[in-house]
Amino acid sequence: MTETPPALPYLGIAFTPLGLDEAATAIANRPAEMPFAYVVTPNAQHVVRINRGDADFVEAYGDAWLRLCDSRVLILLSRLVGGPELPLAAGSDLTARLFQSVIRPDDPITVIGGNPEMAKRLRCIYGLRNLVCHFPPMGLLRDAQAMADCADFIEAHPARFVFLAAGAPQSEALARRVLLRGGSVGTGLCIGASLMFLTGQSRRAPLWMRRLALEWLHRLLTNPRRHFQRVFVESLPLVGLVVADRLKKAFGQ
Repeated sequence: MTETPPALPYLGIAFTPLGLDEAATAIANRPAEMPFAYVVTPNAQHVVRINRGDADFVEAYGDAWLRLCDSRVLILLSRLVGGPELPLAAGSDLTARLFQSVIRPDDPITVIGGNPEMAKRLRCIYGLRNLVCHFPPMGLLRDAQAMADCADFIEAHPARFVFLAAGAPQSEALARRVLLRGGSVGTGLCIGASLMFLTGQSRRAPLWMRRLALEWLHRLLTNPRRHFQRVFVESLPLVGLVVADRLKKAFGQ
C-alpha cells in the first residue's frame, strides 16, 4: 500500500500533502478488504468552521485517513502570505478520476446520498454492476436512527469504495461513526456534490474559472440565494484566518 507523507498542519487541519494524482494512487492502492478508513476534502467553509470549534467537523477531521485540500482559494491565499505550499486534490476531481480510471465495472460500490436518477446514471455511464445506494432523510446529522441506518447499510454492503454524498458535515460525521463502530471495510470518501457533477445533474464551474479560483463566483451567480451566505458568511472569514496565522508566525506568538 502506498505510504502517505507526513501531515502538513495549517489552520487547525493536519493536511495530507498529496496532489490529485498521488491521492488517487494512494486510494486505489488501498486493499478493499482493509478496515474502513475515510477521506475528507476541506474547502474554505470547512476550514472556517473548524477554526470556530464546530465539533462535528473537528472530530471527523481528527480521525480521517487523508485530509486533501479542496480549496484553490486557500492555496492562493497561503501563497500570497508566504504560507505552506498546499497541493490541490479537489473532491470533485478526485471522484471523477476514481470513476474514470480506477473503478472497474464489477467493483462493489456503495453510495450514501444523492437520488435514484443519479444512481441510474452512474450505472449507465460506467457500467457498474455492483452499485448499491441508500438515500437518507433530510436532517441526517441530528437523526440518530437515520445515522444508524446508514451505518448498518454500509456494514451490510462491503464495498471497495463508499461514496458519502449526504452533504457536510453529515457525510464526515457518518464516516467517523462507521470508523468508530468497526465492522465495515473499504475506503469512504466524503465528496459533497461530486456525483451530481459527474452525472450531469448539476453544472460545475468552467475549467477556466476553476483554474482562477473562481468556482465560488460561478456558484454564487448560478444560485445567489443558496450560496450568498456560504460565500460571504461561512467562507469569507478564511481571509482573516490566513492573515492572522501569518502575523502570528511573523511576530513569534
